[in-house]
Formats: sequence, structure tokens, C-alpha cells
Amino acid sequence: MASSERSALLTYRLCGGSAEEERGRERGRAAAAPRKLPTFLGVVVPTLLSMFSVVLFLRLGFVVGHAGLYQALAMFAVAYFIIGMTVLSVCAIATNGALDAGGAYYMISRALGPEFGGSIGIMFFLANVCGSALYVLGLVEAVVDSFGIPPGQYEEDYTTGQMMSFSSVFAVMFNGCTGIMAGSNMSGDLKRPSYSIPRGTISAVLFTYLVYNLLAFLMCATCNRILLQKDYGFLRDISIFPPLVTVGIYAATLSAAMSDLIGASRILYALARDDLFGRALALAKKTSASGNPVMAVILSWLVVQVVLFSGKLNTIASVVTIFFLLVYATVNLACLALEWASAPNFRPTFRYFTWHTCLLGIAGCCVMMFLISPVSASASLGFLLLLLLALHYLSPSSTWGYISQALIFHQVRKYLLMLDVRKDHVKFWRPQMLLMVQNPRGSARLIDFVNDLKKSGLYVLGHVELQDLDMLPSDPLQPQQDSWLSLVDKLNVKAFVSLTLAPSVRHGVRQLLFTSGLGGMRPNTLVLGFYDDEAPQDGLARHPAFTSAREEVPLGFPPLRAATTPKLLSAREYVGIVADALKMLRNVLLARQLESLDKAWELRRAASPPPTIHVWPVNLLRPDSARYADTCSLFLLQMACVLNMARAWRRARLRLFLCVEAGTMPHAQEEKLRQLLKDLRIQAQIQLVPWDAITRLHWQTCQGPSGGPAEEEEDEEGVVNFPTNTTQVSDEYVCAANKLVLEQSPAPAVRFLYLPRPPADTSLYPLYLHQLELLTRGLGPTVLVHGVSAVTSTQL
Repeated sequence: MASSERSALLTYRLCGGSAEEERGRERGRAAAAPRKLPTFLGVVVPTLLSMFSVVLFLRLGFVVGHAGLYQALAMFAVAYFIIGMTVLSVCAIATNGALDAGGAYYMISRALGPEFGGSIGIMFFLANVCGSALYVLGLVEAVVDSFGIPPGQYEEDYTTGQMMSFSSVFAVMFNGCTGIMAGSNMSGDLKRPSYSIPRGTISAVLFTYLVYNLLAFLMCATCNRILLQKDYGFLRDISIFPPLVTVGIYAATLSAAMSDLIGASRILYALARDDLFGRALALAKKTSASGNPVMAVILSWLVVQVVLFSGKLNTIASVVTIFFLLVYATVNLACLALEWASAPNFRPTFRYFTWHTCLLGIAGCCVMMFLISPVSASASLGFLLLLLLALHYLSPSSTWGYISQALIFHQVRKYLLMLDVRKDHVKFWRPQMLLMVQNPRGSARLIDFVNDLKKSGLYVLGHVELQDLDMLPSDPLQPQQDSWLSLVDKLNVKAFVSLTLAPSVRHGVRQLLFTSGLGGMRPNTLVLGFYDDEAPQDGLARHPAFTSAREEVPLGFPPLRAATTPKLLSAREYVGIVADALKMLRNVLLARQLESLDKAWELRRAASPPPTIHVWPVNLLRPDSARYADTCSLFLLQMACVLNMARAWRRARLRLFLCVEAGTMPHAQEEKLRQLLKDLRIQAQIQLVPWDAITRLHWQTCQGPSGGPAEEEEDEEGVVNFPTNTTQVSDEYVCAANKLVLEQSPAPAVRFLYLPRPPADTSLYPLYLHQLELLTRGLGPTVLVHGVSAVTSTQL
């Protein structure tokens, strides 16, 4: 007894017959499962039958008769060069992973994503349907030729009556090469698709190429040219046994028609199963008990009947050729994209291809498409583009992966390495914003406002979670990431999301300032909401992105802090964050009451004068330093100008306020400021504001050691620094300055004010914040700005 039998018997005795029963169940499952095809029957035979079709028996003589031997051989070379490059791409994709039903559609959709896959799937379905109709018309032509009118009642071209050319003959001939996907279309029925498709397809292509060339030589050596041009069924007349040619014609055309019909049905079934077109293809999902897509076959057959109404083989031939060329170009494009993306998981076992072969295949397909028929090629590309757009906006998201993301990553990495910070120039400076958000529910309009301020620069939404990873089983930020990304999508802002864990908000902001961005794309400006005692309002629920679409606010964001709940951030820590950013040479923006800014109402009220943006480029907390050309003032001007350049804010008008005192030649100051604005190409209205009464309050309480104002100090960056100024400014003066700003009418949409540097003495941080609160109280949407770097240029 063999060892396997002894083992089975022992297992049977020990397990009470369970092994034998299991064997029976295995045999039952094998019998019930659909049979899988080997390489020869599943790939070689379908490909040969598709390529040896109507062209071999009814149009090969037509090609040789019109084009002559040399041009016919050139046509074969061009055609097989195109399909050869395509076969290499098909083999590469087919050996890169598991294949399912759908053939070329499955390859393209999984490589390029649902948009390309769905649109090319429809084009390939139509190509197979038209090909099936073409072979049926060839069969009809053969029947009429055998039993109907003699070959002589024919014209020079019995379908069009026109003079043939290289491209028109090529269009007919190329249909003898379009069967290369017949084996790939049966991928769902193959035992080993990744093994069978490359070997079977290449073998069939080489065999057909040799046969076509051999037949062309024999026809030229044995037949008269007029015979080849005028009699499409000449093979029957010169054959030793004519009935054999008739049988061959019927068998080849029927098998090719059936092959294309089955291929079309498999593509339609795969499209329906992927739900790219929703209910439109729901009927095509239905299968028989054995798993065959019966309804897809019936629907494909009905479409073939519609195409048959054209009744002209050569007319359909050009359409079929263009459709197939378009599909082949996209297969090459899919392989090219995978190769260029350099993704580690693209490692096909078939290695006889490069990006050069893919590119040559694409170029060959495109050139021949437009040589055959520029109008039909343009119409096909237009139809493909419409399908792409429709699927992009209407189809559900897939889990197949998008090659566009891999290509973008590859290119972005390359260009980020080329973005050298040592080559930065002030002429090309742009704001790169890091906006710190505690809870998006209370910051929706601020997020939108900063999106207008970024001027095509980097925009990062930062958030600090106060937890300790050592005390947690896993990272709590990962589940929140989707909610933040959904928020970015719904608000339609061009922003990245950066979340971090830290023991305090200040440490978290430091982390983000150090680590956000990559290479030359790093935040240069920190934006914070203002620190005050106002209760936060849920602006996200009232945002147009959710109210107009009647959608719920994304889950994952906690409720807003109640007015009685203590803050997570102290006043000292808040000012410390500002000081940290300035030490790290980051510009700082503090935004107050931005949630009250109704941008849609401010910017679209047509009956009233245009909205205004008020700009105060002077340090109102230090009236003895009324300078308009320091780094901070110029940065403030730049930010106001950037906002005005945003598409939504172009209707607004900039108004620049020049604070002047008696006896200081205000008109000379105005002219100097006007010239500065002209040099900076900033269009703004200048308004003189006398503030003698305001400064008088300051001099009453602030005297230097010699009875005059304190000396100004300038740091290494040229920014005016007043370490002792905080204690020298009285609340009475700050309230007066606030009133001065508030009295300027009409009320603007937003105000830009100069943000002084925090005091060096950290014990004065609460007093500094108190003065900022008094200065901006009741002003409405206000942005306090402090710049540390030169951002304006008068150079060309």
C-alpha cells in the first residue's frame, strides 16, 4: 500500500471517516466550480481566432492589391510595432498582481483609477461590439459572395466608391491585429492569468505576423492585381479545394465575432460589478447559476445588432481601428504611469519593457489614429474626455488606488529637492501660513479668511492635543485625521492638516513651527485666534458649506467650550507663543472677531459702495515711533495688499491711515507715503488722521530719564523694540487710540493693525495682552500683524 493511502486509511480510522468525507466534499466543490482554462485554450486560441478573421480571408488580398507588396509589408510592420509595444505593456501589468474578469478594463482601472478605467472600459466595450459587428458583416459578405451575386456587379471599393490610400487601407488591415486582447479579456476564466497572458499573447502575435507576411508574398507571386482589387473572395477561386476556404471564412468570422462578443460582455459585466455607472448597468450584473454573465452577453448582442444597421464593413473598420488604437494607447499609458511613478509595489515578473516602449506605443497609436481619420479620432477623444469628467464628478470613490497620487508624489518630491531655500528672493516671497485651531467649530470663518490670505502659498491647519503618548495604548490623532481632512474638503480651502501631541499648547505650537512643511515649503507666518473672554460660537454649523447642502457637521470635533469652563491656555502661555514665533523669525498674525465677518454679505452687496480694508501701519501703542517704513509696517501693508488681491476681495478698497501731529509737515509725510505705495505698486487711498489729542495723553504719563520720550532700540532684524514701553502706556491712552480707530468711517470689512513685540519681561505678558484687548475692543474683524522679514521689493 502506498504511503499516501496508508496515511489516508489511518486518518479515516482515527477520525471516524472524516478524512474520506472531506475528500468527497473537495471533489464536490471541484465539480461545482467553473472550469478554468490553460494557456493554449484560454489565450492562444482566442487570440488566433480573433486575429485570423475576416481580414485574413476577405481583406488581405484587398490590402495587397491596393497597397502593393512593399507597402503591405510596411503596414504589417507598423501595425505589429504598435501592438508589439502594447503587448509588452499588457504583459507587464498582467504580471504585477492578481487579475480578475474584465481584461484591459481591469488592468487600466486598477492602474489609473476609476475615471480612466470606466471611460476606457466603455470605449473598449464599444470597440469589441463594433468588431463583432464587423466580423458578422464579413460573414454576410462571404455568404452573398458564395450564393448571391457574382463577384464581378462590385465597384473599385464596393462600400465607398472612393480612391483608397495608405491610411484607409491600413484602417481595414489593422482589424486583423486587434485580437491581442482576446486572451486578456478571458482573464477571469484562466487558471493562471499572470502566467498565461504574456506567453499566450506573444506566441499568437508572432504566429499571426509570420502568416500575414507569408500570405502577402504568396498572393503577390500568384495573383493578378486587378483580381485582388476587384474580387474579395478570390481565395476560393484559386484554391485547390474551394469549399475549404468557404468553411474557413465562416468559421473564422463566426469565431472572431463570438470572441469579441464574449470579450465585450466580460467588460460590461466588470463595469457593472464595479458600480462606476450606478443603476445604468445594474442589469448587466445578473449571472447564471454557474457564474456566467448572461445578461451582459444579451445586452452586448443587442448593441451589436444596432451597429449592424450601418451595413458597410469598411466604414465600421475605421471606427473599430480608432477605438482599438485609443484603448491600446491607454494601456501603454497605464504601464508608463506605473513605471514613472516608481512605486515599490510595481514589480512585474515580465521585464522585457521600459518606459521607452510604452511611449513609442502611445505615439504610434496617436499618429495612426489621426492619419486614418482626424475627425473620428477627435470625436473619440472628445467622447473619452466627457466620460472622464462624468466619472470624476459622479462616480463613488474606490479603494483601488489612484496612479495620479503616486505620480504627484514622485514629482513633488523631485521639485521639493529642487526648491533651494538659499535661492529665495524677496521678489518671489509669498505667505506660508500655519493657523492654530483648537476647535474648528469656533473657527470656520477664520479658516476661510486665512485661505484668502495665503496667496497660493503653503497653508497648514495646526492642532495640539494635550495628551501623553506614554499613557495611551495608541496614537489618538489617527482617528481624528479623517475628520480634519473632511473639514478641509467641505470648506473648500487649499490647506494641509498637521496634528501633534504635547504636554502644553505652547510646546505643541513649537513642535509644529519646527516640523511643519518640508524643504523650502515651511510656514513663515503663525496665525492665532485672539485671547479674550468671549464665549466661542459654533460657526461651523452656520457655514454655507453645510447649511446650503443640508449636511451634518463632520463628526469627531467635540462641543465648544462653555463660557464658564476654564481655558486650556493661560494668558502668559498665549503671549509666550507669540514671543516664541518671533524668536524663530516667524511673522505673527492675531485675528480677533473674524467669526463675525460675513464675507459673502460684505463683498456682494451691490447697492452700497465697495467694502473697505482699513490699514494702520503705525504702532498705536507707541506714538513716539510713528514710522511707516520699518519691516513690520511694510509686512502689514503687504498682507493687506495680498488680501485685496484674492479673487473674493478684489472689489474691496484699501484705505491707509496716516497719523499726523501739528507742526510735522503732514502733507510732506503724505507725499512720501504716496511715493512708497507707488514704488510698491499698491493702490490705496491715504487718509490723514490728526492725533495730537491722543498723543498728549501719552506724554502726560510717559517721560524718559531726561524729561523726553524713551530712546528707541532696534534689534538685529531692524525691528523697533521697546522693552519698557508696556509699563509706560496707560489704559486711558489705549482706550483713546481704540476710539480713534473706531471713529473712522465707513466701517470696514476688516482692519489691519500693527502688533507690537511682546515685552522682554515675561511678568508683563498679562499687561501686554490686556493692552491689545483694549486696543481692539469693539473694532469688529481685526488682524494684528507683526512682521520680522523683508517681504516687499521695488525691483522688476
